[in-house]
Amino acid sequence: MRLIADSGSTKTAWHIAGAYFETQGINPFHQQEDVIRRILHDELLPQLPAEAVVTEVSFYGAGCTPQMSPRLVDALHAVLDGPTCVEVGSDMLGAARALCQRNEGIACILGTGANSCLYDGTDIVANVSPLGYILGDEGSAAYIGKRLVGDVLKQQMPPQVCQLFYDETHHTAASIVENVYRRPLANRFLGELSRFCSRHRDLPAIHQLLVDSFSQFFVRNVANYQRPDLEVNFIGSIAHYYSDELHEAAAQLGFKVGTTARTPMQGLIHYHGE
Repeated sequence: MRLIADSGSTKTAWHIAGAYFETQGINPFHQQEDVIRRILHDELLPQLPAEAVVTEVSFYGAGCTPQMSPRLVDALHAVLDGPTCVEVGSDMLGAARALCQRNEGIACILGTGANSCLYDGTDIVANVSPLGYILGDEGSAAYIGKRLVGDVLKQQMPPQVCQLFYDETHHTAASIVENVYRRPLANRFLGELSRFCSRHRDLPAIHQLLVDSFSQFFVRNVANYQRPDLEVNFIGSIAHYYSDELHEAAAQLGFKVGTTARTPMQGLIHYHGE
């Protein structure tokens, strides 16, 4: 039986033989093998169905680079008593396989961060570096939040929108600067503030900010693949919740949006024929 995993920073979603369950996130870039083994032993093993015999593992997640993946492969072999095949790939590869299956296409992730790739039906063949929320991550929650607070603080938003932002978030210019420049995880802070846009997407200024953010994603990332013949497919909460604005930005620039899904698991189950 094949065990499939989709792992993020906070949680890992698992599937085997029709059963779904979760453990905490596993990231070999940040966690040593002994920590990974402990998570697998203490959280994964107790949830495996009694009848499940793991012979293959397909694990996709953040931090699963070619350099870091071996520690996860070794941990999975050890804790699961030696499955015959263990494949560990990046979250981007998981998104591409979930969205495009075995067809060529462009796959993208839009969540707290952003990423994209050109996929040949099996593997990633080109990737425009997302560069993170400071230099890139256009279209992500962090990018939208950064644009929002910048426009509010510089009074580029209509006065009533600025006041609504302060009233709802209870932030001041000083507290925003404190959270962005002096506290850790500024990307998550900015991502949380982007929810203001979700609540007020009907306001013209907010609508335009969202469309502009997604337009920047297409121009600075997708266009670099120079494949206007391919559909652009999306995984992630931002792509899911802002589907209308995403489609509007794509249409304005001549791109066609294909499949959009909040999470990759169902697509991965289909890809692996489970």
